[in-house]
This record gives sequence, C-alpha cells and structure tokens, in this order.
Amino acid sequence: MAPRTNDEETGGRTARTAGSGTPPAGAGPAPRPDAGTAPDEPRGAAGAEERVAAVRRAGAAGRRWRAVRLAGPAALLAVALTGGAIAVGAARDGRTVPAAASGAVDPGVLGGGNLDAAVTALQAHLRSQPRDHGGWATLGLAYVEQARTKGDPARYPQAQKALERSLELTPGNDQALAGRAALAAARHDFTGALGYADRALRRNPYGERALCSRIDALVELGRYAEASRAADTADERRPGVPVFTRYAYVRELRGDVAAARRVLRQALDAAASPGDVAYVAAQLGQLAWNQGRYASALDYYSRALAADDTYLPALEGRARAQAASGHRDEAIRGLRSVVARYPLPGPLVALGELYEARGAAGDRARAGEQYALVDAWTALARANGVDADLDTALAAADHGDKAAALRAARAEWARRHTVHTADALAWALHVNGRDEEALPLARRATATGYRNAAFLHHRGMIELAAGRTADGRASLRAALRLNPGFSPLGAAEARKALEAAK
Repeated sequence: MAPRTNDEETGGRTARTAGSGTPPAGAGPAPRPDAGTAPDEPRGAAGAEERVAAVRRAGAAGRRWRAVRLAGPAALLAVALTGGAIAVGAARDGRTVPAAASGAVDPGVLGGGNLDAAVTALQAHLRSQPRDHGGWATLGLAYVEQARTKGDPARYPQAQKALERSLELTPGNDQALAGRAALAAARHDFTGALGYADRALRRNPYGERALCSRIDALVELGRYAEASRAADTADERRPGVPVFTRYAYVRELRGDVAAARRVLRQALDAAASPGDVAYVAAQLGQLAWNQGRYASALDYYSRALAADDTYLPALEGRARAQAASGHRDEAIRGLRSVVARYPLPGPLVALGELYEARGAAGDRARAGEQYALVDAWTALARANGVDADLDTALAAADHGDKAAALRAARAEWARRHTVHTADALAWALHVNGRDEEALPLARRATATGYRNAAFLHHRGMIELAAGRTADGRASLRAALRLNPGFSPLGAAEARKALEAAK
C-alpha cells in the first residue's frame, strides 16, 4: 500500500484534536473512563488463539472494503508526494520505512510486513541502478528496520554503509539524513539522532521520518517539554499513524493516560495496513497492561495478532499479560517462542523471571540460561555500535554483576537524563547499598506523572531501605494497585516487603 499522509485517512483530524476532551466529528462516542474492564473489551474466557481467530474473522470484511476504498487515492498520493521515486510504507513501529525505489519493490510490501522481500528487491534494483541515491537511503532504512524486528544489531553497519553511499551520491539529501537519524536512535546515540533529524528538517520541514525521529530523540534525551512541542509540530505538518503514536507516548510520559489512549484509538481507526494495525493495537495493549487492565490488554494483543500473527511485540505483550493473569505456563510458552526469534534483554529477563517464579525442576538453570543470553546480546550490540548500558544496568542489577550494573547506569546517566535512566541508576545504587544516593533519583523517575509500577516498586524498596517507612509502604501499595502483576518477582518482593514493614 502507498503511504497514508496528512488528511487522507484521518479526515483532517489531528492528534491534539483526539486528545482533547471532545472527540472530533465522525470519531464516534468518547471513550468512557476506565473502571476495570474496558467498555470495548469482549467478555468471556476464550483462549488466546480463539480470541485472535474471532478478531480476524470479524475484521476481514471491513479490511477488504477499506482496501478497495483507499487504493486509488493512496496510489495517487504516493506519486504526488514522492515524484515517482520513492513510495513510503508504514513500518511496524509506527515509523515510516521506504518501501520502493523506482518501481523496484511493490509499494505494499513493507506495509504488508514483507521486509525481507523489500530488502532483496532493493538490492537487486541497486545492482542495476547503483547511482540511485534514494534507493540507497531506502535500503539503509530497511536495514535499520530489519535490525529492530529481528533483534539483530549486525544490520546496523550495513545500514550505515548504504546511507553513506546515498550521501556520497547526493550530499545533504533529506532522505539519507533522516535515515542517519533513525540509525543513530537505533544505536542509542540520541544526541546524534537529534542532529541528523534537524539537518533533514532544514532540507524538508515536512519529512515524516525526520519529524518522528526528532520526537524520539528528545524523549530519549529526557527533554520532555521540547518533545511535546515537537509532537505538536509534527501533528500540524504530518498527522497520521506514525505521529499519533509518538504524540500518545509523550502524553503517557506526562501522566495523561486518558489522552494517550484516545490518540492511540484514533491511530488504530486510521490504520489500514496489517503492519500499522499490529503496531498500534500492540501499543494499546501495552498501555492497558501498564495500568493493570489485563483483559483489555489481551484483547488488543489479539487484534494485533489477527492483523499479523508473527508480530513479536504483540506476542511478547500477550505473554506478559497472560503471566499477570495467572496463566504462567502459557506465558512461558509464548515467551520461549519470542526469544527464539527476538533475543533481546526485555523478553529474555521476563522469561528468566517466569522460570524463577514457577520454580519447577530445572527452572533455576533455565532462568540462568536466559540471563546469560542477555550478556551475549549486549556484547553483540556493542560490537555493532549500540550503546547497551541501560539494558545492561537493568538486567545486571537483578540478575548479574551489581558493580557492573552501577557502572553501566552511571555511564547512561552521564549521557541522558530520562525517567528510565533515573530509575535504572536509582535501582543500581540500591542493590549496591547506596540508598540515600538512590532516593532523589527514584523520586525523579516518578516526578513527571508517568504511571509505571516497576518505578514505584523500585522507589518503595529504596524508601524502606533509607528508613522512610511510611513513604515506602505508600509507594509499594501504589505499584500493586496500578499493576499487581507488573513482574513475577518484583510484585512478590513488594508484597513481602509490605508485610514485613507493618
């Protein structure tokens, strides 16, 4: 499918309109405030696979009708906006990844999720047209996306070479600069990502990829007020699924969960390609899980998997929601399938902790294997230019070398001051017995209003260790009220600490 841009699928609606108290005309009734079960969530105890199948059946006719309705105008927009050179498809993380160069690739390939086919076609095209700077920029972005979806940082050097070739052919072209911004962000060089995004936007102020990368970089540098303004600007210039999802996350970080949910629902309404549907539905699932709304989370993950049953973030999210709902064995099976293809620190640690919590024969050894794989991934990531200190700090603090965790957390804090790096450094200080030093950082991690049960758990444990018993109990109770299944080990630790602190 060709790109959806500006008003084509949103009817001129913007994220800020969706985030206001009154939804725009044609957007349907305003969602009611959450009260346990979401108003749009199906009841019943159907298994996960049945739930996916039901959603897929229900949505099939509507998707076919929408595809027919949008195909003509979308194709015309692709030509108008790209000059016939590049057609841009919506990637799975809500960001745009060019899908075709000079007809080398069907414009619908990336939107349909066939990224490997797109890369193969681009490579073939560039063998016959090696001076196509747009094709090289497209290929570089596709390699970045492959690295993300496959958990394979070895793709990043390939991406860098392709983007450098594009810039050699046409110095300063905004497509390649936006690609360099995406690559820098993927390697956790957020200062570099911001610089490249700004350079790309000076060339093309309406470049969706650069607008989105700018928001990402500001968020990851902890510059939340600037990120909010950047989201407003992007929403004015290029409203659509990629911008809406970022707008929602900025609102979530500031504690406005209701606005984040409204914007993501609007993004889901605007999504047409399977990749977009899977990505946005999974984001809604994650938002619901963060708030302890597990039935709603499972429904959204099912919707994501109905669009694409191989979408790994939805498979991972579903497993976490299953674990929080008490279905531990299902969750373990799900996470095992995820880490087999996507061996990143988050799912590896989650699987290891589920093994520990289950405690069956051999589970301790199985857990140790997952934690060892985190170390292997970290080494591979660093070898390919990725700053992995935040991942190292979080995993090592609970399951590895505590001194190494503190070194990594300090290194990350020196680069950027975000709620996540504040939490990681606070927890690393705590496990090394430095609670008075940890306490201001733990409080800083929760100061924006971001509702995260793991942060509250860390803060509560630090407050108890620092002798602030009443504060510690309040923080731990807040964590368990918000998301009682936020972690199989962390939630148990919180409950035990609350009991001991009576």
